[in-house]
Order: sequence, then structure tokens, then C-alpha cells
Amino acid sequence: MRKLLFLILILAFNVAISKEKTDTTGVESDSTKHPLKVSGDVSLNSNGIAPIPAFALGKPTVMANIILTKNRFSYNPQLSYGLNFKPWIIDNWFRYKIIVKPKFELRVGFNLSMFFSEYETPDAEVWQGQRWLAFELAGLCRLTKTSSLGLMVWYDKGLEEGTISGFFFNFVAEKTDIRICKKVHMDINIQTFYIDYTENNDGFFISPKVSFLLNKPSFFAFGQFIQPIASSIDPYPDFQWNIGIGYSF
Repeated sequence: MRKLLFLILILAFNVAISKEKTDTTGVESDSTKHPLKVSGDVSLNSNGIAPIPAFALGKPTVMANIILTKNRFSYNPQLSYGLNFKPWIIDNWFRYKIIVKPKFELRVGFNLSMFFSEYETPDAEVWQGQRWLAFELAGLCRLTKTSSLGLMVWYDKGLEEGTISGFFFNFVAEKTDIRICKKVHMDINIQTFYIDYTENNDGFFISPKVSFLLNKPSFFAFGQFIQPIASSIDPYPDFQWNIGIGYSF
């Protein structure tokens, strides 16, 4: 399975490079028609839900999500800090869209990240950072202008001794721009995901999320919960919930 995923990613990156070379031979390539775009959001979360929602900090967190997009390429740093200003997760996603159609998109990506944790010893409190490398293959099918289905596969590799590695499979159904009133609309996002990590860290989960957004200015509020359906993780993961507020730009 790992060899197959790596082969798909290598082929995808070769297609990406070939596409960029083809674009540069034209009179006007995609890179000249599409300037750099900057977007993102900052949010305050009650429970610190991780990018893999089965794992949470369990404490209030501040999360910043920035997306820099140039043509088919994007760079997406994600920063998560506790209210004590200690870092929790720092992600650096680099992505490329191989296929861009009105109804379908396919992308590949990789992530260089740091995960921070603390534990106590008889002599001191230790703050530890662990490095991770992740590869991504993701497809998006647009059913209408406001509804879509997505499938994403990650392979995570812990780079420190003793860290776990494995796969994350995520299926997402999303409905956006549901009008509540003139200035407020609602988005609904339902994830079902399966994790298969070393050291018997397997599980199947469901995670619905509802967001309420103001048109102008771009403030939002959201609620989310995570319910395990089946898992071999010990101890068995509990039901988790998370609420938050934020601002998007």
C-alpha cells in the first residue's frame, strides 16, 4: 500500500512539472494570468481539534490558517498555539492541482510539520517537539455551486524515534451558503474518516461541523463534534466536541 501511494505521488508530481513546462511555452501562461492570492482565517477554539480530528489538545487554542495561491500551486501554513502561547502544531502544506475542471479537481501535496507536547519527570517539566512528514492525494467533486464531495488520503511518517506512522482516509460531504437571513449563511461539513497507524492506532470516526458566517465583515462561529464508531486505540477515544469563533480574510 505504501509503495503504491508513493508511486502515485511520484507520477503526479511528474505530470505537474510537465504541465508547468507546457504552460511556459505559450504566449500567455497560467502563471501570468493568475496573480498571487492570499486568504485564510484566525480562530479561537475551545478544545483544539487537530488537522486529524481524532486527536485534540483538549484545551482552548488559537489557530491561524494562511493560504498563498499562485496558479495551481499553493502554500498553506497552519499554526496552532495554546492560550499559554506554547506551540502545539505547526504545519507547512505545499500543494499542486493536477486536474482543474469545473466539476472535478485532483491535487497532490506534502507537509513538513512539528507536533509539540509536554510531560513531567521527577526533576522537571519537559517540552518536546516531534517532526512529521506527510504526503497527500485528494480529489474534489462539485455536485452544484454550493455542494461537493471530497476524498483525501494522507500518509504520515514520524521522523523521531518512537513516533507512529500510518494512513489517514477522509471522506467529506459539504453544503455551503445556506441562507439563514440577509447577512448570515450556514455551511455544513460532514467528515467520515479512518486512521490506520502503527502500534495498533486504528479507528473509524464521524465528525459533523456547522459554521455560521457573516457576509461583511467576515466573522464566523462554528460547532463540531467527533464520535468514534469503532477503534482499537487504547484507551478507547471519547466523544469530543469543539466550538469556536474566528475571522476569515
